[in-house]
Amino acid sequence: MAPKATKASKPSKQANAAAKAALKGVNSHKVRKVRKSTSFHRPKTLELSRSPKYPRKSIPHQPRLDAGKILIHPLNTESAMKKIEENNTLVFIVDVKANKRQIAAALKKQYDVSCVKINTLIRPDGSKKAFARLTADVDALDIAATKLAIV
Repeated sequence: MAPKATKASKPSKQANAAAKAALKGVNSHKVRKVRKSTSFHRPKTLELSRSPKYPRKSIPHQPRLDAGKILIHPLNTESAMKKIEENNTLVFIVDVKANKRQIAAALKKQYDVSCVKINTLIRPDGSKKAFARLTADVDALDIAATKLAIV
């Protein structure tokens, strides 16, 4: 049986738009972006973190400076003793490669004292001296007597 004849319907809007696009071309309405800056910045794109198939090193190396290697020994000269008594400051000979944050962390780990500030200098003989100013609630003389045994 043949389909029933229906009266001719008007073309839909979608079909009209498709016909117009085919006639004009889809790239006819592109507008070039106006660049107002003189320098070109590359766009930020997604950078995935590495997920290697195998580790490049079989064993990770040990830390070069741990708390035991950073603090070499406390200093007990006359000027160091004066600093302990008057300024609440401990004086240490430390590793030359150690920075102030590492020295503070080593003091916290070994002697359980927190520092307000640390000053360092390299002595003429090539060793590094660190002056660790302790917080007000901790007495440097007490630490020197009990934990360091230098008083």
